[in-house]
Amino acid sequence: MKIKAIIIDDEKASIEALKWELKEHENELEVVGAWQSPEEGIEAIRKARPDLVFLDIEMPAMNGFELLDRVVDEVPFEVIFTTAYDEFAVKAFKVNALDYLMKPIDRDELANAISKVAKRRNTPLDRQSLETLFAMINPRKPQLPSIAFPTLEGLEFLEVERITHCQSDGNYTRLYLSEGGSVLVSKTLKEVEALLKGFPFYRTHHSYLVHLVFIKKYLRGKGGQLVLKNGVAIPVARSRKEELLKLF
Repeated sequence: MKIKAIIIDDEKASIEALKWELKEHENELEVVGAWQSPEEGIEAIRKARPDLVFLDIEMPAMNGFELLDRVVDEVPFEVIFTTAYDEFAVKAFKVNALDYLMKPIDRDELANAISKVAKRRNTPLDRQSLETLFAMINPRKPQLPSIAFPTLEGLEFLEVERITHCQSDGNYTRLYLSEGGSVLVSKTLKEVEALLKGFPFYRTHHSYLVHLVFIKKYLRGKGGQLVLKNGVAIPVARSRKEELLKLF
């Protein structure tokens, strides 16, 4: 059964260019409509109930994230974002395991994205991944939520976006903060990692969990090191190196 797809993009030229490329995939995918208006696109999603939406992010009337927020809980579908965002945003897409195509759209990348959709058919868009991606790309939008971490004194409520990295300290974990300082919490690093699941954190080493938005650069070595924006160096285990570098 063919993948039923729609396109939402405020630029007519972009729609036509994508339609042209999609002709190569007529045996597996059918474009049932294309809309330049986000509001009309929302109604189309509700009525057509597509399997897949090709969605532009940068639309003046309503961006792609705001559009998805209106329908993601109503209709199950998958999304391939089309974007001209910078490399930082591309990293955010990879961290959240969401498909994207950079404009102008590359034919091979389009084929790869469609193939992935076909393999995981009927897997709806994950709201948590969407919200985390939105927060990473649009820091002026609502912040990432706070989490209550148990400490020796009680509970410490910390905004996720303040945590630069976490370091194991026996049966405890030390959370380092972007403004400086740290908080010792009464949970193992494995337990903290579970609390932060769905947010852009990566376990670089058995003793470290890093917030990817704070990474400045990677230094080569046996496993290598990550240098954060505050200058802190975080070791990378050799066994984690290859997987980590795929995120960039």
